[in-house]
Amino acid sequence: MLTGKQKRHLRALAHHLNPIFQVGKAGMNENLIRHIEEAIEVRELIKVNVLNNSTEDPKEVGEWVAAESGSELVQVIGKTIVLYKESKDHKTIELPK
Repeated sequence: MLTGKQKRHLRALAHHLNPIFQVGKAGMNENLIRHIEEAIEVRELIKVNVLNNSTEDPKEVGEWVAAESGSELVQVIGKTIVLYKESKDHKTIELPK
């Protein structure tokens, strides 16, 4: 579980990132989760965008993706979701205590 200070730090780091995944009409599926797990292991911090044509609620998508991928939901702002998971092999982000 992330503290407020850690979430603020991650939000600041994520500000300059571009979303690398999009959730569209097809919605949420296991294929999306598999790709997110692979990407988050390498990057640690990613953004996911929920497209306008999606019928899914971005908060529900964020909670579902975080739970399924084993990552932490940092922020949902508008239709953008920020996820963090500490990498086993490619650790680059140092979280404040």
